[in-house]
Amino acid sequence: MESRIQRLFLIALLLSAPTFSSGALAQDDGTSDDDELEQIITPDIKRRTIKEDDLDSENFEMGAFFGLLSIEDFGTNEVQGITFAYHISEDFFVEAAYGISKTEKTSYELLSGGVELLTDDERDLSYYNLSLGYNFLHGQVFISDKWTFNNHFYILAGAGNTDFAAKDYFTTNIGAGLRFYATDWMALDLSMRGHSFKHELFGESKTITNLESRLGLSLFF
Repeated sequence: MESRIQRLFLIALLLSAPTFSSGALAQDDGTSDDDELEQIITPDIKRRTIKEDDLDSENFEMGAFFGLLSIEDFGTNEVQGITFAYHISEDFFVEAAYGISKTEKTSYELLSGGVELLTDDERDLSYYNLSLGYNFLHGQVFISDKWTFNNHFYILAGAGNTDFAAKDYFTTNIGAGLRFYATDWMALDLSMRGHSFKHELFGESKTITNLESRLGLSLFF
């Protein structure tokens, strides 16, 4: 009887051994996984919040400019004026401009000693024109890691009138420039213009091109 009980106890012990073994292995595996997870380095990534200003949807632009106007035979003189533009689309715009300047004496007047070809009033020059412009090469200027500004180049051509030496002259103009958006409603404009017309101030018909370099400030509304 005792030998039979001993056999039954031995059999039960043998059957229960795999269960304890698997439980111990499972516990060991769990401990091993935790150790491996603790060794993984999780990077602390700080994401930057970027705020991008949209340009105003207004299509009208008004500006003022100051620069130098090289008038053939009359030296290089200061010029200032105003502009008004309507942006038809992102690429095309129409611009009206008005500028004034006062010319110097010619080299002949300076060397002749007292001869004056024009009176003081006749030395005043003014012009106005209407031009069609095209924007291209849209891009951005990176001032620093925090400041980025939109910009683009443009070309334009048009026609108008020049009032000089008490006469009006039909004038054609061409130009190119860089527009730099300081904010979503204000832009800086650096450009070159050429104004061409024909006059007879010296007795012969002569076509001249007055080159103008200007720096302007524009507001959108």
